Amino acid sequence: MLITIRDIRVILTAPMGRNLLVVKVETSEPGLYGLGCGTFTQRYLPVRSAVLDYLRPLLVGRDIARIEELWRLMMFNSYWRNGPVLNNAVSGVDMALWDLKGKLAKMPLYDLWGGKCREAAAVYQHADGETLEELSDHVQQQLDQGMRHVRIRFGGSAAGTRASGETGGLAYGGPSDSPARRPDGALEGAYFDPRHYTLSTLKALQHVRERFGDQIELLHDVHERLTPIDAIGFAKDCEEFKLFFLEDALSPEDGAWFEKMRSATTTPIAVGELFNHPNEWMPLIENRWIDFIRMHVSQMGGLTPARKVTATAESFGIRTAWHGPGDVSPVGHAANLHLNLTAPNFGIQELQPFTGPTPEVFPGCPEYRDGYFYPNTKPGIGVDLNEALAEKYPCDPSVIQWTQARLPDGTLVKP
Repeated sequence: MLITIRDIRVILTAPMGRNLLVVKVETSEPGLYGLGCGTFTQRYLPVRSAVLDYLRPLLVGRDIARIEELWRLMMFNSYWRNGPVLNNAVSGVDMALWDLKGKLAKMPLYDLWGGKCREAAAVYQHADGETLEELSDHVQQQLDQGMRHVRIRFGGSAAGTRASGETGGLAYGGPSDSPARRPDGALEGAYFDPRHYTLSTLKALQHVRERFGDQIELLHDVHERLTPIDAIGFAKDCEEFKLFFLEDALSPEDGAWFEKMRSATTTPIAVGELFNHPNEWMPLIENRWIDFIRMHVSQMGGLTPARKVTATAESFGIRTAWHGPGDVSPVGHAANLHLNLTAPNFGIQELQPFTGPTPEVFPGCPEYRDGYFYPNTKPGIGVDLNEALAEKYPCDPSVIQWTQARLPDGTLVKP
């Protein structure tokens, strides 16, 4: 029996304070629907418009079984393609179609895709602190909860960065014992001093390594806040601390510098959360200039391209570490988990604790236990959405401050 798309809807919600966008594909079969994540926190309204005003008229009445055909149709029909708004819109529908495929097969996606390579996905979480002591205490809390991979962010309050996974630390304009001196009339923004940031972070990594030894895997995110040559120097300085990986040391615009970084340092490199186009990640994979791919799965267009990239990266000895902060919905986190359970070249999964009302808004959230993320056994992606409850937590269109990164003299730089 042919099952077609009857309607496509968009649900906006922010149960943890982060703007989330979920696409719901309803079908000609009563009660059968799929959910997908198209979250672009900073620009969620254009994504909603792309889904409702352009993809819905294009797709209504089409066969839900033809995922590859529909993905290509969505991507190519606009002529211009591979941008974050369109990619997130396409991703929301693409994930929902895979959710439907699993539901029709009565199989979780990890079974539909060939079965598990592991029972759960090892995860990492962030540890913050305005002082070395506060940072150590937060690391210890993570270890007490079974965590063995911790991403260090020094300079931001642990209490202020946990609730919704919002960014913190010196690289994000966090509090500092050596605040950036601004000129008179300096504009609003998240100010940071690159030199102070790198020296303080190295000091923090040394402190944590000396305090906890080799029982913990350390990670750090530069968030592309350094010039390429300073990023390479910082990566070299990190070698003695044996990082699990250094994340986003270079930006998408600095792709030509990855070859130089690879030849200059043995620190493992992870990158990709801002990538939109295959030409951004393919040279890095083919030339083995990185060690982990970590694209934002909705930003790259959904599960269909993510599965292809996973297989390609496996051939080049590169592991996966998909982007998974607070600005990924539980539907997106579960999709990441299905990818990670089935990938031979899985590296690590970023953990976002589902705090507050989130588990009630999104029944079926993956479960964290003792350093690992576990899926449920429901068919498809396995996460549902309580729309009535979701409405109680509306999105906030306010300007986001941390993406207005500025040097001490006020110069606006890439966040």
